[in-house]
Amino acid sequence: MITIEEQELRKGKTYKMLLLFGMISIFMIFAGLSSAYVVSKSRPDWLKDFQLPSAFIYSTIVILISSLTFYGANKAMKVNNRQLTTILLLSTLALGVTFIMLQFKGFSQVVENGYFFTGSESNVTTSFLYIAVIVHIAHLLGGIISLLIVIYNHFKQKYNPSQTLGIELSAMYWHFMDFIWIYLFLFFYFYK
Repeated sequence: MITIEEQELRKGKTYKMLLLFGMISIFMIFAGLSSAYVVSKSRPDWLKDFQLPSAFIYSTIVILISSLTFYGANKAMKVNNRQLTTILLLSTLALGVTFIMLQFKGFSQVVENGYFFTGSESNVTTSFLYIAVIVHIAHLLGGIISLLIVIYNHFKQKYNPSQTLGIELSAMYWHFMDFIWIYLFLFFYFYK
């Protein structure tokens, strides 16, 4: 006879494995975009002097801090500190929204510098940046939806020190999205 604890452990392992497969698929999207970016470097409209806007640097700092707050929220729940969990989950949400706002600010800084993402005045460098960031934001919106569900469940008191699977899964995905952004940022920053 399987105990409830063993059932929960199996369920958690299954969900984590499914999430891992999903994350591998998402990583393959960005690996393909990176590969296409490298191949396109030989085009005549390639910008060799393009610099990433400062908003992208600030957004990188914000997303790293959000990973720390999400990690802290999970740890706080494991010791049953509900108040700290609430503060850290809401902080993570605010930082996630700030990240997206900074991404759009970065787009506007690129346009202000005379580079366009689409149309006759665009070039392959900024078009790839645009595509990669928009695809990342789309996936991060999934993380924000997941975070909102976690916050809702937290307020409904569905989590306790022995039941944190929802927080863990959402945090895994959030940290993965952070990793993807850092990869993209470093790739675009150093590979010119």
